Amino acid sequence: MAQRIYLDHNATTPLREEVVDAMVPLLREGFGNPSSTHFEGARARERVDRARRQVASCVGVSPGEVTFTAGATEANNTVLQALLGPGSHVVTTATEHPSVSEPLELLETRGVRVTRLPVDDQGQLDLSRVAKALADDATLVSIIWANNETGVIQPMAQIAACAQEHGVVLHVDATQALGKSPVDLSLVPAQYLAASAHKLNGPKGVGCLVVRKGSEIPRLLHGGPQERRARGGTENVAGIAGFGVACELAETELAQRMDRYGALRDRLWSGIESKVPGARRNGAPASTLPNTLSVEIAGTAGEILLQALDLEGVAGSAGAACHSGSVSPSHVLTAMGRSPEEARATLRLSVGHGVDESQIDRAVALLAELAPRAREAS
Repeated sequence: MAQRIYLDHNATTPLREEVVDAMVPLLREGFGNPSSTHFEGARARERVDRARRQVASCVGVSPGEVTFTAGATEANNTVLQALLGPGSHVVTTATEHPSVSEPLELLETRGVRVTRLPVDDQGQLDLSRVAKALADDATLVSIIWANNETGVIQPMAQIAACAQEHGVVLHVDATQALGKSPVDLSLVPAQYLAASAHKLNGPKGVGCLVVRKGSEIPRLLHGGPQERRARGGTENVAGIAGFGVACELAETELAQRMDRYGALRDRLWSGIESKVPGARRNGAPASTLPNTLSVEIAGTAGEILLQALDLEGVAGSAGAACHSGSVSPSHVLTAMGRSPEEARATLRLSVGHGVDESQIDRAVALLAELAPRAREAS
């Protein structure tokens, strides 16, 4: 069987060998409970503490500001449900991940006022609109740092400065940005940040909520003293250790990754642009993640083209992984002004660790071959 080509790194990423090497001994022998006082517990606690330092260093905070969770979805829900109640006003965008947009829809039914800011045709926010919304008695602003479907990066430093000027708490979902783009809270004064390990070559089922010093620590899970009483439940020691190593690698390799991923993404777009008629990219390359290409193949049904690619050994996505199987158009793309037909004709192709030039060239050749067939089928 020919080697498959994995171009869906925004959905999840393969584990780095260094991460596996950190986790396996803990799965086999490091079974201690970090809350126990004996040797086994102390050893487990040391691994959790080490990972906390690694994650904190990666995002520019102190270790005491990092709380481990089951992932960004839990972290996002924790912040939103703890800080918002009847009469609150939250400012967000029309292009958020469902782990933010769906809790806000629920909170809206409970008396929370939600302002959803539009984006332009490149997926960017208008900072003057942000300022105006924040001035309207806002309680919280919740904005995705880099979009999971298009890779569009919002000007988070300017947004944070605006929030600070208006005295509004800022919550950012940095899940896609971490490990692919600079994320440094020593430079961006956000009070809350959510991330997941599996988006940067760590394990699934673990992530973090960063709560800056002086901010309220929301608590969703009650039932124990773990994570400084911020989150009850015995810690996933092996997963947390893997997350820590993934963050250490991301911090060390960030500049190299950005150059490498950007070159692969640009090679992919250049090939598609020259060999696949009717191709259009979503999001300006200068303001998107270096690993992400959102591309419309006009006249095709994206799900049909993806199925054909999959049969030929190429994995991609039609949008967010949590929307897989859905034929409804992407809310992110329609917010950018794309028609439902244009949104359905869009693929998300994302590169990462293990992808090379020969795979990119093979994927381009297959797209050139399969796109006309997909148009006929559509």
